[in-house]
Amino acid sequence: MDALALGPLLIPLPRLYAFIAALALVLASLAVLQLSRSQRGRWFNGLLLAWLIAARLGHVLMYWDSYAAAPLDALKFWQPGYSATWGLLGAAAWSAWYLRQRLVTLVTAQVMLATAFAVWLGLMLWNPLGSNAQVQALPELTLENLDGDPVALSSLKGETVILNLWASWCPPCLREMPLLVESDARAGVRVVVVNQGESLLQVVRYMDANELDFEHALLDPQQQMMALTATPGLPTTLLFDASGRLVDQHVGELSRAQLDAWLSH
Repeated sequence: MDALALGPLLIPLPRLYAFIAALALVLASLAVLQLSRSQRGRWFNGLLLAWLIAARLGHVLMYWDSYAAAPLDALKFWQPGYSATWGLLGAAAWSAWYLRQRLVTLVTAQVMLATAFAVWLGLMLWNPLGSNAQVQALPELTLENLDGDPVALSSLKGETVILNLWASWCPPCLREMPLLVESDARAGVRVVVVNQGESLLQVVRYMDANELDFEHALLDPQQQMMALTATPGLPTTLLFDASGRLVDQHVGELSRAQLDAWLSH
């Protein structure tokens, strides 16, 4: 899985690894960069800001077709959607400008920045805190839909399947529901929303109040899917191909760009 649970908080692993790399960069700058404390603070704060803006802007430009439908989604910084390469270029440009009158310090800072990026990339490839999905195909599990009819998950293959685990008490689950409704309307796509641990009345009330209509809305009162997938929290979304094999997974809120990327393959 691509997130770590700390109590009720879900921490995306790429962001946690980025924090570790940034911390290493700070500690190295204390020992190596010949800057005063205030100069070092301005350099590093500007570095972070430049990285975040450039990384987000780069991602938005790369997936502009998705963001054009809802431009304000670009400001939802909590959602996934950052280009590490663009971020590195932005941070390097800031260092080059801020340290332009200190050539030796500038070169040292750029080398440190590249090293921190390599540390992050190494952690992403190694992924020491991550885990592989417990399911590699649509599970042999039968759940009931809102009409009380049994639905075997393994019988849903034949189209691309987006299987989403959610609950009405989970704010990010609720924010991504309209995007899942849009995806469910696409040809060749089947969205299956599996409520975790709530009663039929709770689910029906929520869906009616928000005018949500899914062909496959299932109940999982015993949270069997969370156990099968070993997910650390909600929401969790799994992507299966038409043959029922797992293609990708994501823990946390989905973005329009991420869904579009999934469904464009």
